Amino acid sequence: MRNADRILKRGLALACMMLAASAALAHEPVAKCFLLNDTTVRCRGVTNDDDPLPGARMEVIAHDGKTLIEGKLDANSTLTFKKPAQPFYVLFDTGPGLQSVVEQDEITAPPPGRAPSWLRKP
Repeated sequence: MRNADRILKRGLALACMMLAASAALAHEPVAKCFLLNDTTVRCRGVTNDDDPLPGARMEVIAHDGKTLIEGKLDANSTLTFKKPAQPFYVLFDTGPGLQSVVEQDEITAPPPGRAPSWLRKP
């Protein structure tokens, strides 16, 4: 019985290490948004390794919970939309527990002369 307990403990320890390693390899979503002009916002969704995620879902949500815009990222992993009149935030959702949020007050014009290339593309 003692040998069986030891094997069980080792098996559980190995399983825990494998789960921890797989969680460490998960790619967290990252969303960045900038103003193109006073009325247009462009957001880009990527992994924390900067891998693009074309086709991933991004939503613009009013503070009252109403979805204002729902779209999928294009081939450049971007979504461009008209800036809503009411307070909003952007939700980049790539699956259960994998979300990134950009609040409206975080969305500004890019620094002069330092705009990322994905902002310059139409």
